Amino acid sequence: CYVQRRHNLKHMHLTAVFARRHLIIAYSAVALGLAASAQAAGKGFTAEKTPAGVTIKHDGQPFAEYVIGEANKPYLFPVYGPTGKSMTRAFPMQKVEGEQIDHYHHRGIVFGHQDINGFDSWMERGSAVGDTPDDKLNDKQKASLAKAMTKLGFIKHLGFKEIKADAKQAVIVSENVYENVKGEKSVTEIRTLTFRVDGDTRLIDWDQEFIAKDGEVKFGDAKDAGLSIRVPTSMAVDTKKGGRIVTSTGITDKDAWSKRAPWVDYSGPVGEETLGVAMLNHPSSFRHPTSWHVRTYGLFTANCFGTLDKNDPNGPHTLKPGEKLVLRHRFVFHKGDEKAGNIAAAYERYAKEKK
Repeated sequence: CYVQRRHNLKHMHLTAVFARRHLIIAYSAVALGLAASAQAAGKGFTAEKTPAGVTIKHDGQPFAEYVIGEANKPYLFPVYGPTGKSMTRAFPMQKVEGEQIDHYHHRGIVFGHQDINGFDSWMERGSAVGDTPDDKLNDKQKASLAKAMTKLGFIKHLGFKEIKADAKQAVIVSENVYENVKGEKSVTEIRTLTFRVDGDTRLIDWDQEFIAKDGEVKFGDAKDAGLSIRVPTSMAVDTKKGGRIVTSTGITDKDAWSKRAPWVDYSGPVGEETLGVAMLNHPSSFRHPTSWHVRTYGLFTANCFGTLDKNDPNGPHTLKPGEKLVLRHRFVFHKGDEKAGNIAAAYERYAKEKK
């Protein structure tokens, strides 16, 4: 009995050892499988739809967020450059000590227009009264807000037509309608945003197709109109930390305002690095080469609508029912200045792409 009991105990012990080994092996296999899956998921682009919009990542790292429902128009914020640093001013989405807090409506990367059928989607409520709630407004603020609201326009997000991502790129296609405070429609927009990485640069193509679905559409002659990025405070020329604006024709800083050019670059310090962003205007875009509403305090806008130079007018443009207007731009986020980023060559490649 004693011998038999020893044999049974030894058998039970060996069984337990083998079971434990199989459990460890199985657990390790699962863990390795999960790790492999996570690694695979981290390669290339992802585009995750969220209640706030869409989050874009590349190789598991943040690239940009497309935000809807937080203002009177959709916008991109934050947007990260090739070294992982944020490449737009955080205000008014976030309050950062030492950051510029002018022009409440300069949100990340955004499109707006001061006058489409009389509606102003460039400004927003906060442009007049900031974050102050209605019940805290003084009489002067109430008057300012009431005046602004009579012309306030909205770029209303209707829905996403497509959200996709793969190893090479992420794409967001959305449909917007432009309205006034009464809900009267002016123009429909199909917006396609394409995110890519090319060597040491990060690219965002911002393509817009405006369609006159609800009658005639008049794009007014407005200084405050177009596709904008508000660069980080440290990059702004006026902060005198080394920020620089340069057009494709070599015009710099404040003299670049109002000029036409296929591309413009804005570079300067961000943290301990010199980084930059170029905006390229595709030859197929309306009124190419565009005029540039680019300011030394940090606003950087491609504006083909406003007459910024009386000797080189743009002027109003009317779409008849069923007609379209197309704008095509590319943002290039790069290291160094425009020469280090090789922006001239980047534009030549872009200009050859068929759209």
